[in-house]
This record gives sequence, C-alpha cells and structure tokens, in this order.
Amino acid sequence: MKHNILARHPNDLTVNWAQRIVNRHYSDAIVSKVSVVSVDIGTTTRIRVVVEHDKPEALPHQWFVKLPSLAWQAKLITSLPRLLHTEVRFYNEVASTVPINVPNFLAAQSKFGVGATLVLVDLAESGSTPSKPGDSLTVAQATAVVKQLARFHAHFWYKVNCDQTYRWLVGPVRRLEDHLGTALSVPLMKRGLRLAGELVPSALHAPAIRYARYRRQVMRFLSDAPQTLIHHDCHPGNLFWNQSQPGLLDWQLVRLGEGISDIAYFLSTALKPETRRLHESSLLATYMESLENNGIVYIDIENMQQRYRAHLIYPFEAMIMTLAIGGMMSLESNHELLRRTATALEDLDVFAVLPM
Repeated sequence: MKHNILARHPNDLTVNWAQRIVNRHYSDAIVSKVSVVSVDIGTTTRIRVVVEHDKPEALPHQWFVKLPSLAWQAKLITSLPRLLHTEVRFYNEVASTVPINVPNFLAAQSKFGVGATLVLVDLAESGSTPSKPGDSLTVAQATAVVKQLARFHAHFWYKVNCDQTYRWLVGPVRRLEDHLGTALSVPLMKRGLRLAGELVPSALHAPAIRYARYRRQVMRFLSDAPQTLIHHDCHPGNLFWNQSQPGLLDWQLVRLGEGISDIAYFLSTALKPETRRLHESSLLATYMESLENNGIVYIDIENMQQRYRAHLIYPFEAMIMTLAIGGMMSLESNHELLRRTATALEDLDVFAVLPM
C-alpha cells in the first residue's frame, strides 16, 4: 500500500498521503505540512493544496487535486461512465505525447469500485492563468486555440487508426457513456428546456426534443468521419493561458472522434454570438489551413462547414444536460453558455442538417 494515493475526501490529503506522491519523484524528500487552500465541487471535487517539503527547487509546492464529486447529482452522472478514471488513464498513458499545453502531472491512480485520484501541479506554480466557464475570448485568443486544436488533431489523425494504444478510448466505458446519454436524453432535455425558460427560443424546443428521441441515430451520423483524438469539452472553463499560449484542462471526456467537433464546441461556447457570427468562417478557414500545415491536406472545406454545423448540437445538449442535472457548473456560467449555444443552433439552422 506504500504507493497508494487514492483519496475520497479533502480530509484524506494528509502529510502521509503527500509523502507517498513525493516519494515517486524523490525518495529522500520530506513532507512537513499539507494545507488545503480551496475546495470546489462540480463534476469532480477540485482541491488546491500547498505542500511544504525540503526540495523546493525540485518539487512544486502548489498542487491541484481531483477526486470524485462530493455532489450526489454529479457523482451519479459521472461515476457509471468512470469519467475521472478516464482522465487518470489519459495522464498516465497519453498526456506526455499530446503536442499542446496540458497541466504538469505529479501522480494519478484509479481502482474500479474504490475511486480515482489525480494530482497535478497547480497552474499558479508555472505562472499560468485559468479561464472561467463564462469568459468571452477575443478573436486573437480564439485563433490561437483553433491553431492548437488543429495541431493536436493532426498529431493523432493517423495514429489512432493504426496504433492499439488508443483503442481503450472506444472501449466498454465509452459505449456505456453513450448508452447512458441516449437513455437519459429525452427526460433530461425536457427538464433542461423547462429550467432554461427564455434562454432557449421556443422555436427550438420541439426540434430539440425530437433530437433527443433520435439521439442514437444522430450520434452514428456524427461519428461517421475520419477519427482522431479529441478533447470533447472545449468550453472556456477548460482553457488556461501561459502568456499568450493556450492549454487544455479537464480531459475526462477525451475520446476518438471528428476533429471539427472540438471546433464547434469551442466556437459556440467561447465566443459571444456577435463575435462568432463575424469571424466563424475565417476561424474555420484557419483550422483547415492549420491542419494542412500539420500534414492533413485532403480536407474539403464545404463538407467541413456542414459537419461543423451538425456538431453544434452537442455543446447545446451538454449545456442543457448540465442545467437539468444541476451542481456541475455555476448557474450564471451555465446560463451564459446555454444562451450562446442556442444562438448558434438558430444562426446555422443546425436541426436541418441532422438525420432525424
């Protein structure tokens, strides 16, 4: 048990717990104190701690710890598909090969039926700044993110199809998540629309419920495309910045999918509607050009634009489900992102390109 770092509660983050993590890096380092700075409960329980030890030049003092959510609603919806377990495996097996900024990694462990614990270096330690879920990005920031996503997608474009290393990302856990999403889609869509009120225009209600009924068919349509590694949760709250360079947090939903889906999620959540309307086409062109610069040269821009429209359904659904479940995001941010994604559905007549 000397290597066990699993924790269930912030109170479990003791000196002995921290010492086991430090021992993985420096066996002669001594931890003297662990102080909890903050606890934030959403889809996971996120804890910032300060760890005092005698290796200040070699080891960070500020840690960021993720545990299963202490909120029962979020825990119920995330535990079956084992989302935190997926993120633990991502950091243990994939993160070091990702060609964009991700948080520095100290330790991660998961055990079926017991739990999962992820320990990262706090962004403040490296001078990075996290965005907030309701933030609105500038065009320059959006361009930087689009270029990084293109680089990320291009890097894995061919690898995921010929390397068995990534097959677990389409394994039983992901299939369970898809089945769960389909089973809950109609009741959660109805509840979410009821709670949203005027945030979602009334003209979208009937087609949104129809989409929920045909969700499995739509998901098959959206997955029928060249596959790469995707983040699948690219809203502003999962971004951080080191100077002007963006990075991505929260890899619980990482999977194989179509790269343009990340772009649809990002542009519909991170930009104010008026900014998105003005710059959407140029940002899609930037994505295509960046893919070409990274070796993916056979992209059809017209087809990509149509696929982009279709994939806009998912960020809207994600924000509706977040509202329906509750306790997964601040209500103010949830409302703002729902407003943005609903506007994108209207602007691009998304339901017209879905097989319903």
